[in-house]
Amino acid sequence: MFKLSKKWIREKTLFAFGLSFFACASIGFTQEGKAFSGTQEGVLQNPNMERWKRFHSIQGACSISLPSAPEHLKQIMPLSEEGSNLRYDVYVSTHGKKAIYMLLIAQYPPLVNGSRAEINLENFLNGLITQNPENRLIFADLTKVQGYEALDFFIQVKKTYFKGRAIIANNNLYMLSMECDGKNYVEDDFKHFIKSFKMQ
Repeated sequence: MFKLSKKWIREKTLFAFGLSFFACASIGFTQEGKAFSGTQEGVLQNPNMERWKRFHSIQGACSISLPSAPEHLKQIMPLSEEGSNLRYDVYVSTHGKKAIYMLLIAQYPPLVNGSRAEINLENFLNGLITQNPENRLIFADLTKVQGYEALDFFIQVKKTYFKGRAIIANNNLYMLSMECDGKNYVEDDFKHFIKSFKMQ
């Protein structure tokens, strides 16, 4: 079984962002006081989700339902050509010992070219795939989320699933992902996680 660690998070994000774009701002995260009941539009109404709670990103202007309070990791990478730093925040939530859920948010400067969203998403996915020679892409599908370009992906390495969605909205990049052993994969949990994501 995988272990939740800073090394694990870096393996899932560092190389992918090394192939990506420009610079971003740090994000704050707050939690609602009550459990998310699943009654909001676009979220599965499932009694098994009663313990999941909705969390809100302050600067990321988004919210998502997670199975536990997330751990926070902030990363900074220097951009040699730009003379600035690439900074992004990662929030990781565990679902017992069965799965790890992650929300990564990066905010980029205004010079991002929105017309290149599909290319940027493909580069992001290529970064995830090539970081480990044992990674096997099961599928990748372009889609739209609240009118913005997005990419759903499913990567398998041996018996481990890494499944998620990357979204480019204006100058923000969001990555929602879940990792688990294949035997612990629960489709309803993953759908609830993905569909609970809302941009304000």
